[in-house]
Amino acid sequence: MKFLDLAKVYIRSGSGGNGCVSFRREKYIEFGGPDGGNGGRGGDVIAEAVDGLNTLIDFRYQQHFFAKNGQGGMGRLKTGSDGDDIILRVPVGTEILEDDGETLIADMTELGQRVVLAKGGNGGFGNAHFKTSTNQAPRRANPGLEGVERTIWLRLKLIADVGLLGLPNAGKSTFLAATSNARPKVADYPFTTLHPNLGVVGVDGAEFVVADIPGLIEGASEGKGLGDLFLGHVERCAVLLHLVDCTADDVGDDYRTIINELEAYGGVLAEKPRVTVLNKVDALDDELREMLKEELEAAVGGPVMLMSGASQEGTTDVLRALRAQISEDRLRRKQEEDTGEDEPWQP
Repeated sequence: MKFLDLAKVYIRSGSGGNGCVSFRREKYIEFGGPDGGNGGRGGDVIAEAVDGLNTLIDFRYQQHFFAKNGQGGMGRLKTGSDGDDIILRVPVGTEILEDDGETLIADMTELGQRVVLAKGGNGGFGNAHFKTSTNQAPRRANPGLEGVERTIWLRLKLIADVGLLGLPNAGKSTFLAATSNARPKVADYPFTTLHPNLGVVGVDGAEFVVADIPGLIEGASEGKGLGDLFLGHVERCAVLLHLVDCTADDVGDDYRTIINELEAYGGVLAEKPRVTVLNKVDALDDELREMLKEELEAAVGGPVMLMSGASQEGTTDVLRALRAQISEDRLRRKQEEDTGEDEPWQP
């Protein structure tokens, strides 16, 4: 299944049904009077966050969503039926924006969350509604209100606890494959990862979600490489895992390249907690490891961990460091779900 994180959608709610002008005409009833019914209400356009989706690919093949119109009123005081609503099922973490692509309408961050994007028009009154003691035979009815038509953008930002950062071939996909059941593409050339991947990792009885995004290069904020649009998928993360390839010519320069792109992207992404790791250390001896670690710590201004995703050396320590940065609310929720299944049955 292809990955799509941005889609333009055209929506329109249903128009209300027209009111009816009708009079009761039956044998043996001398004064029938008005009996025109009201029109039905038009359907709404609703967005709902559902489980089991992690892409907007469905909106690539269908961009127009029109709710049904309400039925017109009929004689014998029959009210027209309401138009059916139409529901846009989107992944959790989807932002709904106005046509300008900037104004936020809704942020679908919770499973089951529903937002009315376009409200259906009300049905018009039939002539029976206008009957009074002084106007016993009204010959007027209201038309139904028109539906709302608008253009919106859907932008997906994945819900994850940890976001992986690094230059192409820094070992992000290898780390995700080594610590979770995810199977991202792994190869020895740059830009192997072309779209984000999610994996659930566990350590010390706790589980959290890790998001792997395509690698950044210098000038990504200006559109070079795959650009920096994928950084939106790690905006919701609690902590960032920055992997630096120890086989690079200058590990300090590689680290600063990513930091500069985070700052150019803007927002609070550059201020998020980060765990910096020198990756692929299985290719170095002990002396070279310490030398490169000191060099990277000087650039970071803080501690640096050593790891190898291929040999899984140091991966457990890195997971524990990430777990310490994640709020207990997320971890506790997962633990409660796990322990609840293991509790013995009681009447």
